[in-house]
Amino acid sequence: MGHMDHAAFGWLTPVLSYAMACTGSALGLRCTVRGLDATGRSRRNWLLAASSALGTGIWTMHFVAMLGFGVTGMEIRYDVPLTILSLLVAMAVVGVGLFTVGYGRHRRRALAVGGLTAGFGIASMHYLGMAALRLHGQVHYDPAVVALSVVIGVIAATAALGAALSIRSPVAVAVASLVMGGAVSSMHYTGMMAVSVSVTPSAVALPGATAMQFIFPLAVGLGSYLFLTAAFVALSPMSGRSEASTPSRLPAEGVAR
Repeated sequence: MGHMDHAAFGWLTPVLSYAMACTGSALGLRCTVRGLDATGRSRRNWLLAASSALGTGIWTMHFVAMLGFGVTGMEIRYDVPLTILSLLVAMAVVGVGLFTVGYGRHRRRALAVGGLTAGFGIASMHYLGMAALRLHGQVHYDPAVVALSVVIGVIAATAALGAALSIRSPVAVAVASLVMGGAVSSMHYTGMMAVSVSVTPSAVALPGATAMQFIFPLAVGLGSYLFLTAAFVALSPMSGRSEASTPSRLPAEGVAR
């Protein structure tokens, strides 16, 4: 088995990846709050923005953390189409969870289904991203630890959606995003604990792109998108009713809109 290093640059990649997760979570939650207070096309657009932000934040968190991943004496490359697919899956499946909550008629059921869907979306993104690894060897997983990472992802997603249904102020959004960022990071590193690599030395050139050729520029671009969009959303005025005056964003259990 090859010796793995999950923090080749020390605390730099874990701290940056956590910052990306928190930023994506804050933006996603803020957009979700706006969407649940809106109606019609405005609600749809805010939820689409939330899906993009959460999916992008989770993906960026994963691959910034992966910049610090290495196996001693082994080159690692990434399959470009599969890596991009993992980003699209993250946004799409998280979006399904958000729209389930945004348009569900029963709060508890919508939260359960939305949390499960978004949680499995987070896990799918992670393991698709891991499937994009190209190295001279075989990647193995501990099924029990994989299952634990999926459970953490579901709990994180459900907690985030539950917060979106009840929080009112930007301060509450900030606190919730810090918690969700920690949960998403925990899911990632728990998933990485499930990994072991058996090395097969070879002189054959690996296909794909190196992390610095592909992952780093894309992560920087998406991270910049998150920060700039977060600033725009934070500074944009609220439309319609104020958050403080909004008593509830979804009807009570069993009551139609």
